[in-house]
Amino acid sequence: MPTHRAVQVASAGTPLTIAEVETTAPPPGHVRIAVAACGVCGTDHGVVNGSFPGLSWPVTPGHEIAGTIDELGDGVEEFAVGDRVAVGWFGGNCNTCPRCRQGRFIHCDRLQVPSLHYPGGYAESVIVPATAPARIPAGLSFVEAAPMGCAGVTTYNALRHTPAAAGDLVAVLGLGGLGHLGVQWARAMGFETVAIARGAAKAADARALGAHHYIDSTSQDVAAALQDLGGAVAVLATAANSAAIGRTVGGLAPEGELVVVGVSADPLPISPVELIGDGRRIRGHPSGTARDVEDTMRFAVRSGVRARVEERPLAEAAEAYDAMERGRARYRMVLTVP
Repeated sequence: MPTHRAVQVASAGTPLTIAEVETTAPPPGHVRIAVAACGVCGTDHGVVNGSFPGLSWPVTPGHEIAGTIDELGDGVEEFAVGDRVAVGWFGGNCNTCPRCRQGRFIHCDRLQVPSLHYPGGYAESVIVPATAPARIPAGLSFVEAAPMGCAGVTTYNALRHTPAAAGDLVAVLGLGGLGHLGVQWARAMGFETVAIARGAAKAADARALGAHHYIDSTSQDVAAALQDLGGAVAVLATAANSAAIGRTVGGLAPEGELVVVGVSADPLPISPVELIGDGRRIRGHPSGTARDVEDTMRFAVRSGVRARVEERPLAEAAEAYDAMERGRARYRMVLTVP
C-alpha cells in the first residue's frame, strides 16, 4: 500500500510530528489532491489544542490547501486529474439539508472542515469532497493560492458584502494575518481605507499595504478618529479582541456596519444606545464557499493583492506552527511540499 507523509497531533496539546500514513483511493463523490502548499492559520490552534468538539485523534491540521487533483472518486465529473485547486475552511457541503437547498452552502447542517471532519492539509496528500475544491486561476501560484482559501476569502467576501461603495470610508481593525489582506482588498475595491492597529511602528506597514490613514489605538480614541475622517461606512474587525472591536462602533457613520471576523469568546462591550439612534448594524461573517474562494482568487489576480507569507517545508511544520503561535510570523506561514 502506498504511503505519504502527514503531520499528526496525537492528542490535545501534544507536539506536531511527521508520520507515514496510507494513501488511499478517494471514495465516491470525493477527489484526492497532491498537496503543494498549505497555510498555517490561527484557527489551527483550536484544532491542535482540542478546542473543537468531536475531533478524532490523531489529527492532521490544515485548512488552507492548494495542490493538484491526482485521482477522482466515482461520480465526480466536474473536475479532472491535473486540475489546480484550493480548499479552505469550506471543506464540503451536503447539498441536501434545508440551508443547502436555500443556496446557503456555508451554513450547511453537515458542513465539513479540513482537519475537523477529515485529515487536513499539513500533508502530501488529502482527500476532500468534490464540493470543496476551488479552481486556481492562471497567474496564481500554489503558495499564493493557499491563504486565499481562508484568510483571503474571509476578508474579501466580508468586505464585498458591506454597504460600502467605492470612495466610502472603510476601516480594518487589526494588521495581522487577516487584517493585512483586508487593508489590501479595501484599497483595491476603491474604498478610502483606514488601518487600525496597536503602536506607531505599524503605520509604515499599513501605508505600504495601501491604507490612506492609520489610527494607533494605543494613543488615539478610535471612534473619535474615525468620526474626524467622516465616519466609517464599514469596519472590518479582524483582531480577536472584543474590547478593541467594541471601541470601533462609535466611529461608524449612520447606518454603518461592523463586520466581525476576528474570533473571540469574550462578549462585545457594546451598548444598544450606540446602535439605535444612528441605525448601526453588527454582523458576523463566516468565510466563504468554494465559489467565493474562486472569486477571491480571480480578484487577487486582477488587483495584485497577495498574502505576505513566509514559506517553510512540510518537515518544518512544527516550527512554522510555533512561529504563528508566538506571533513571530510575518503575516502568514505557508508549508510547501516538493
